[in-house]
Amino acid sequence: MSLNYYLYRLAGFIVPQIPAKFGYRLCRWCGGIAYQVNKPVRATISSNLRRIMGSQTPAAEIERRTRLTFNTIFYNYFDLFRLPDLDDDAVDRLVSVTGWEHVEAALEEGKGIVMTSAHLGNIEVVLYAMLRRGLSITIPVERVEPPELFEYITALRTSHGLKLIPVDGPLIDLIRTLKKQGVAGLAADRDITGTGQIVHFFGYPAQLPDGHIRLALRTGAPLVVGFSRRNSDQRYQAYFLPPYHPPVSGSEEERVTAGMKFILAEMEKAIAQTPEQWTVTVPIWTDQSQPSL
Repeated sequence: MSLNYYLYRLAGFIVPQIPAKFGYRLCRWCGGIAYQVNKPVRATISSNLRRIMGSQTPAAEIERRTRLTFNTIFYNYFDLFRLPDLDDDAVDRLVSVTGWEHVEAALEEGKGIVMTSAHLGNIEVVLYAMLRRGLSITIPVERVEPPELFEYITALRTSHGLKLIPVDGPLIDLIRTLKKQGVAGLAADRDITGTGQIVHFFGYPAQLPDGHIRLALRTGAPLVVGFSRRNSDQRYQAYFLPPYHPPVSGSEEERVTAGMKFILAEMEKAIAQTPEQWTVTVPIWTDQSQPSL
């Protein structure tokens, strides 16, 4: 087994015993070290932020936000490792939800929900809060190596009822989830399988997934867009938009294009509000061969 696996297991043992206030302080210290040491990831994050924040943004502000992004990454790992030890009352205190009536309205259509979001803010604790409200959620995820590490991370994330399936495997479980009035959750900001399309994202061409749109078209399930945000007090804000249905007329590709346009506009607005909480550490735009400021 790899060193990473043992480090994750060690963190999974230690983190739940660390008081949250001290733990987040430790995350900021680790984030500072990673910012200094991991120059390739720092360059990618800076390049991504430059696209989001615009060419007029001073370099010093881009670097400040880059540094804060490392904090967010470590905050999220801290949350992941303590997730199995959180109880319902703790999650109710930590997560504030707005727009839940939109989720309920989508459920009333009787076809399940295709829910899409971005790697923004915190997702692990927010998903727990959604499960607390009675949803059955299935999410395709990227495999990590070695397999033992993937299994351990999966065990952490599914400790409160979330269902994960490999993104490169058969996706029939998503269909089954929708037929049972559940939620099929798909990220809209990373094309892991490379089967998406080139779109304009913050004004630049990027390859992003379209599977969430195609799944909604295939099943007739409404699309619900939701995002999360980490507040300064380390609590979380989740919010959901009204259900969206792609146009009923036009070719399939025209309907997919319309759906993508809607999702991208909402995702750009959400990310632009707190760009340092967007934790994508790989190139997204098609011309990012060697990202740098």
